[in-house]
Formats: sequence, structure tokens, C-alpha cells
Amino acid sequence: MRAGASLLDQVRQACRAVTGRARYVQVDRERLMGFARFLLNDPSRPLEPLSHPEHDPGCHYLGHGADTVAFFLTLDAINFGSGYSPHLHKRPGLSTYFTVAASLNDYYRAHGPLSAGELAKLDARDCAAILRQDLSLPPVRELMELFGRALNDLGGLVGDRYEGRFVGLVESAGASGERLVELLLDMPFFRDVARYDDLEVPLLKRAQIAVADLALAFDGQGWGRFEDLDRLTIFADNLVPHVLRVEGVLRYDEGLLARINAGERVPAGSPQEVEIRACGLHAVELLVAELRSLGRDVTARELDFVLWNRGQGRRFKSLPRHRTRTVYY
Repeated sequence: MRAGASLLDQVRQACRAVTGRARYVQVDRERLMGFARFLLNDPSRPLEPLSHPEHDPGCHYLGHGADTVAFFLTLDAINFGSGYSPHLHKRPGLSTYFTVAASLNDYYRAHGPLSAGELAKLDARDCAAILRQDLSLPPVRELMELFGRALNDLGGLVGDRYEGRFVGLVESAGASGERLVELLLDMPFFRDVARYDDLEVPLLKRAQIAVADLALAFDGQGWGRFEDLDRLTIFADNLVPHVLRVEGVLRYDEGLLARINAGERVPAGSPQEVEIRACGLHAVELLVAELRSLGRDVTARELDFVLWNRGQGRRFKSLPRHRTRTVYY
């Protein structure tokens, strides 16, 4: 990433550049404007969740002060694996993310938080035990090994630089979400930067979502106070672009769509995968601008919340979304 523009400006600029030269994914501007009007005027009030967003207390370790900070940093360190989802044991009615969150929450309630020192020593077997997964399945073992490495990195960072205090990491950001994103990039699995032709494309999904999760957990106060929270982009994964495609805002090349519908994995870092995420992110920037022009002040972070939750509906789950095995989402 280059000097000059701020980190989150670089995310936006790179995704706009990818959209401008994309070969496999296009933004339908006319449909985008129609979707903006739908979000404002539909009787089902799809923007209503913005008035009272909250974490699910059944899946998240809330109300425990510094231990809640530890929980969310730990959860967001392993908030990836959508490409492995078909092979994971999921709790009835819960997605992969909520299954992982609920299992970690259960562990914290039963045993207390995992310290930085404990995280630094976890292996795949430990992760499988905590998350109730079957290591005999090769894709599951692979993911649990990656989870172990991610948690080792977090434990090492917090232990070595912040005296084992998870809140020390947050406090070092000085109430700046962008600064916390930068600090998290010291861990390789948070450094979500792709190459697209001659472009370096930072997307930084999980580092940004860690900021948003803390802000929501603490209602914007204390360890959840970030003065630049509205600077966050969407958290570019495989669900929000899927929602935008189903809504007609994104249009995929026929060959790419056929591969997705056939269940083929889209390789991490491929032009198609980068375009899906980057065009999705830029499309939401355009949606933000359109909604503001229509009189609704909204941020990309808030629209991500709406679109991600919209994606939990049957209409979206009934259609295949792209699957990529990556540590970034």
C-alpha cells in the first residue's frame, strides 16, 4: 500500500479503479438507482434495522468489559472460511459465522476468556474442540489449522506488544478505527490486499469488521468509541456481492455465473474473485451517494449491515454464491 492517501481512501480508490476496468463483473447503474429507491420506499422497510442494530447475545460474549474486547478480537481473528462452509458442522438454523461465534461464546461462558498466551499455543485439535468440528474431514482439518495460525498470531501480537492486554491493542488506536485497522494488519491473515493487473487492491474486510464489531458491542462508548467510524467501507466478502447480484445491481459474466452455479470454487486472488469483491464494494459506495441524494444519510458500514442481514433470507440462500477458500473472508 502506498503513502499519501489514507488507508481507507486507498481501499475506495482501488475498488473504483477495478470497477472501471472489470472484465467479469459490471455495475448496472440504472438498477442501482432503482434499488436505492426500493430501500427507501418498500413497505417492508429494509433500512429499518439501522435504527437498532445489535449483536445476538446468544452468539456473542457481551457485557463483560475487557473480556468482551478479547472475545471480539478472537472471533474476528477467525472470521473467515466461507469457502469451507459446506464441510463444516453447523448448528441448526445457524450459518457458519454464527456457529463459530456461538461455540466461542459457549467456551467463554464455561471457561472464561482465552488469554494471549493460550491463543499463542492453540493448534488445530484445540480449535476443533472449541468449535465442535470433525478433524477427520480434510477440508475441516485445513480450516482448523488456519484458525490455529490466526489465533497464534493474535496471541503473539497481544502478548509481545500489549503486555497480554487485548484492550491495550484497542487503546493504542486512539479512538480511530482506521488506526486500529492499520494495527491489525501486522497479522498476516488480516492483511487483505489483492493484486489486479498492475493494481494493488486493499479490501481489508476482517480488520474493518473488527472495528465495527467493537463499536456495536460497546454502543460506541469506551473501547467501542471510534471517532472515524463512518469512514469504514463495506466488509467485502462473498455474501454482500451475492445480494447485489441477485438484486441486479451487479451483473456477472455468463461464464463466471455458470461456474458459480455449478459449485466450482473461484480461486483466491483471481481476476474474477477480486472483481466480485471490489465491484461490490464500489457499488455500495455508489448506493451511499444515491441514497444521500434522495435525502437518506447513510454510511457504507450501515448498508453492509442491511445487505448482509438481507442475505440471510431464503431468496438469497436458495441461489449459489461464489465460494473461495481464503483467510480473508
